[in-house]
Amino acid sequence: MRTNELAARVFDFIGEHKDFPKSRATPLTGLAVHSQTSPNPLDATVYNPVVCLNLQGRKEVTVGTRSIEFGEGQSLIVSHHLPVMARVTQASPNRPYLALIISLDMGIIQALCDEIGPPRSGDHPPRSLSVGQIDERLIDTITRYFDLVADPLEARVMAPLILKEIHFRLLTADHGEMLRQCLHRDSHASRIARAITVIRTRYREPLAVTALAEAAAMSPSSFHEHFRQVTGTTPLQYQKDMRLTEARQLLAADALSVSSAAFAVGYESPTQFSREYARKFGNPPRRDVHQRDSVA
Repeated sequence: MRTNELAARVFDFIGEHKDFPKSRATPLTGLAVHSQTSPNPLDATVYNPVVCLNLQGRKEVTVGTRSIEFGEGQSLIVSHHLPVMARVTQASPNRPYLALIISLDMGIIQALCDEIGPPRSGDHPPRSLSVGQIDERLIDTITRYFDLVADPLEARVMAPLILKEIHFRLLTADHGEMLRQCLHRDSHASRIARAITVIRTRYREPLAVTALAEAAAMSPSSFHEHFRQVTGTTPLQYQKDMRLTEARQLLAADALSVSSAAFAVGYESPTQFSREYARKFGNPPRRDVHQRDSVA
């Protein structure tokens, strides 16, 4: 089963939904389709743990100082919640960008721990964003999962089994090293994931690195080192990126002033907020507010 054959099936699904947006969830647990007909500028978003199967076109993702680009026949594994900058770099009306996104279930991954055994070490340091070629077994498994969209009865019975197989295929893939590290609850990857959960739920609050290190059951120096290795950034920069990404979404979706958005995400100084916002996104927040109001 090749990626172009799976792409044809996905386009058939899109054709049955004439009002198809850029992204749309399917009836299957954790499976979404993303399609667009033109490139777009870098935009801030937060990635949950997913695998993105690129069937057509190209995409670029930046986290911290690291940028990666992946294209047709490749998959991106995201092992942790990450604030990123992302954009589609190759797409056209005749050949749209097309991807399948499957949410990763850490419960399934850790349940496979006893069956798979201790994680094997790869040739490179594990990263929370990892790109690799899609092998035939993974394409076949995901195709069988996607085909369940057309059969609700079979989906109820077979979807959990095939979803488990997808997780297994990703864990044994060459670029699944960080997922393999997440198999064990006491691994550095799992400990950093616990600290990330604290930041994500309390990003509006002042957070001390020592408290985050304690949540991860690590020394502050070890925590800082492993946090950067896993996420590509520092704990405080991660929190700042979460705040700024949420603020931009608030400004786009709600009729908030710059000051209101700043206070809503935890900033005490709107001036500092505007300065850091402009540094991250290239434009001051007032310009985004002006564009929002002019469209409205």
